[in-house]
Amino acid sequence: MVPPIYATSTFIQDKVGEARGGYEYSRSSNPTRTALEECMAALEAGRHGLVFASGLAAEDTLLRTIASPGSHFVVPDDAYGGTYRLFARVHQRWGVAVDPAHLTNLDTVAAAIIPGETKAVWIETPTNPLLNIADIAAIVDLAHSAGVLVIVDNTFATPYLQQPLELGADVVVHSTTKYCGGHSDIIGGALVLNDDDLAEQLRFHQNAIGGVASPFDCWLVLRGLRTLAVRMERHCDNAELVAAFLADHPRVSQVYFPGLDAHPGHDLAKRQMRRYGGMVSFRVVGGEQAALQVCEGTSVIILGESLGGVESLIEHPGKMTHLSVAGTQLEVPDDLIRLSVGIEDAEDLIADLDKALA
Repeated sequence: MVPPIYATSTFIQDKVGEARGGYEYSRSSNPTRTALEECMAALEAGRHGLVFASGLAAEDTLLRTIASPGSHFVVPDDAYGGTYRLFARVHQRWGVAVDPAHLTNLDTVAAAIIPGETKAVWIETPTNPLLNIADIAAIVDLAHSAGVLVIVDNTFATPYLQQPLELGADVVVHSTTKYCGGHSDIIGGALVLNDDDLAEQLRFHQNAIGGVASPFDCWLVLRGLRTLAVRMERHCDNAELVAAFLADHPRVSQVYFPGLDAHPGHDLAKRQMRRYGGMVSFRVVGGEQAALQVCEGTSVIILGESLGGVESLIEHPGKMTHLSVAGTQLEVPDDLIRLSVGIEDAEDLIADLDKALA
């Protein structure tokens, strides 16, 4: 019923060069990791899954596989700070160029693509932390017509709410740390794709670079995925109630949640996603100091980075998860607060926010 944890670095070989069961060394492959890779591929309706020690390890391996000096990438202008840092402060040193663009505007995306140079359009939808919604299928048509790959970070939506490969994307990226694991007790990442040749290249780099997930972390993600559907339903239920409360609160100046009718991406999210997810961001009256006071004023909701666990988390992106983009085009408003809405009783969460906002 439960996959075993193959806590071994090496495997018995029956003959020289003939690994028993195809496994010889756990950096190259491990049965527990294989089980998770097959599970992630199945959930995303893909042929190939690869898992890594973190979401950024997955992203870095992908970039090292597809990029070369002179390669150009288009990323969201409100992307996760760690992703932008990887492009701008690591890979740019090796001749990789990156341009942020507002991916909700197809004309802007088209203008950002440089024929013969752009390697991929990198999509987050919903974005982190402003929860913008990009039209995956439309961007796929635009990018593929120019010979450009489309990579979708599906961490916020999860395979339960959205399947980018079904919409034409080439590669799906996950931080399995978040909703896939679901319990704030592992760090991990994943790539899922259909292209056989690219998958073979990625597996070579996965082994050569070595940023692989441990057997125990793979086992924890597999355990978390067993409850992904029921957890996501509760995350979504609670987020909808919390967002509606915040939208009516006099100390809240703006709410970012695609489940609200007023959200500019609401209709697209309704078509593209099963539901609207468990992430809610909002801005408060009173600027940065007021936002910091709210973040430090909750008791049921925990002040901390990350997201996607069963517990609710609150954070100030400008000083926490997105500090790395301060002073850039991706800098977030200083009065912005991000909530990862957990699976607690929604009335408790609303009462906690009401107290903090007071």
